[in-house]
Amino acid sequence: MLRLFYALGSCSLASHIALEEAGADYELVAMNTKAGDQRTAEYLAINPKGRVPALVTPRGVLTETPAILSYIPETHPSARLLPVDAWERAQAHAFNSYLCSTVHVAHAHKHRGYRWADEESSFADMTRKVPENEIACFRLIEAEMFKGPWVLGDAYSVCDGYLFTLFGWLEGDGVDPRQFGRLHEHSQRVAERPAVRKVLAVEAA
Repeated sequence: MLRLFYALGSCSLASHIALEEAGADYELVAMNTKAGDQRTAEYLAINPKGRVPALVTPRGVLTETPAILSYIPETHPSARLLPVDAWERAQAHAFNSYLCSTVHVAHAHKHRGYRWADEESSFADMTRKVPENEIACFRLIEAEMFKGPWVLGDAYSVCDGYLFTLFGWLEGDGVDPRQFGRLHEHSQRVAERPAVRKVLAVEAA
């Protein structure tokens, strides 16, 4: 059985959605990151990075959302959560890498400025820049990267749950998500999927 360490409001939602969409046999371990669960000795023994998600597999622990979103489809191929074609699959990995390395980092500057600076004035400046950076990211995604109706075209993939997760942070960051018409519709479409509804209900409980 797989075990997912997750936290509410975090990027681990994408991995949780992927597990449910795949029909995987898994269990959840909730982490309270505000209380510092991710910094306990017990969790650091599982994931020395001190972050979520972490997926415990029969072969060891996987961290980093793009890696987890590659592993789940590979081990549950019947769910068809990634394309079979090598080029199309590479496009999926490229999309997820962009979400991880650029979009998530743009968001992280709001609350995690201490990762890049020490001065309080720097934190405030980074926070002010967050909406502008996020708008630029999602404009690029909508104009150049999103095929529709799903991220990769006609077939739902793990990219959709990941985009849904990060797109859901916009309003809290002071960005109106409705300005991205196609992505806003996509988010609503993802939210209606049975697996996603189940995941959201579990995380809201």
